[in-house]
Amino acid sequence: MLSVVIPSRNETWLDNTVQDVLKNATGEIEIFVVLDGYDTKRIDDPRVSYICLPIKNGQMAKRVGINAAVDLARGKYVMSLDAHCMVGPGFDEILAKDCEENWIVIPRRYKLDPINWCFMDEEGRPPIDYEYWKWSSFQDGYLKNYRWDARSLARRDIPIDDMLTFQGSCWFMHKTYYQRMHFMDVSRYTGWGQEDVELGLETWTTGGRVVINKNTWYAHLFKGKTYGRMYRANQRQHERSRRMAFDYWCVKRADKFFDVLQKFAPIPNWTL
Repeated sequence: MLSVVIPSRNETWLDNTVQDVLKNATGEIEIFVVLDGYDTKRIDDPRVSYICLPIKNGQMAKRVGINAAVDLARGKYVMSLDAHCMVGPGFDEILAKDCEENWIVIPRRYKLDPINWCFMDEEGRPPIDYEYWKWSSFQDGYLKNYRWDARSLARRDIPIDDMLTFQGSCWFMHKTYYQRMHFMDVSRYTGWGQEDVELGLETWTTGGRVVINKNTWYAHLFKGKTYGRMYRANQRQHERSRRMAFDYWCVKRADKFFDVLQKFAPIPNWTL
């Protein structure tokens, strides 16, 4: 079984996302919808459960909600998915087929057209298979990822491949690995932000792998000015996560951090 966790805070396309996951899963599945600070249980399906979290001082509780859902999960595998996504047919069994016990697996990513509920053609640009941390953000004291089109084109014929970092809107792994690694660590990070840094670097620096599986895909909403965030984010909380992650990985554990970067060199604008 796969247990899918969908964190949400006032999301317009939450129901569409849940229905899409139910439609395209081909194996046994359960879904936990984590409602961060609100209560709207709208899909009546025995495979769908809702977890309602209260808002505390305006804090966002994505990590808290995912942990609560994983504690309840009955699946061999767990997957986190943003509440504005569609997934490819059979995504669950395709991802499980090539997922070792200490891997985090990411499907290839497209941009979602939520009105027509399909993925968008980006005028010849490749799907988002690889990302890197921008040198300019590193200079400013935080880690921000960006799509790595050159690597996507150069390695397009490798169906399952190592990746440096990822957006954080979708990830898949064994439940036992999630629990053993104590992911979504609220004690060190805040409840929201830098999930890709936490999961990716903890995995790469302890002998695990983060891989892209190009045999399946998901499409994620590009919010931009058209749709906006749809909820009020706690920027102070996010900034604390960014500062903590940078201090922990790029200062205190700089040797480990640069070892991971070196594995993927050359990286645009970095001198390694």
